[in-house]
Amino acid sequence: MEALKTGGRCVVGTKQVIRALKAGELSKVYAATDADTFIYQQVVRAAEAAGVPCVRVPSMKELGMVCGVQVPAAAAGLLK
Repeated sequence: MEALKTGGRCVVGTKQVIRALKAGELSKVYAATDADTFIYQQVVRAAEAAGVPCVRVPSMKELGMVCGVQVPAAAAGLLK
């Protein structure tokens, strides 16, 4: 998550991450392990299908804070 902390451009949220993966716009994906199981698996599978590394993070709250949003985030992606 260092790249997100240092001001890397990112997308936040499951729908946005999956959309960006399909468009080939992401270099790395972050998925919170405390997210709903279906959502977590959806993000991980989409990242694997796109050939993008997926980093598991322990907390949705922490991921949201690192991305600069005021709500917990199940997924985030670092733009190329």
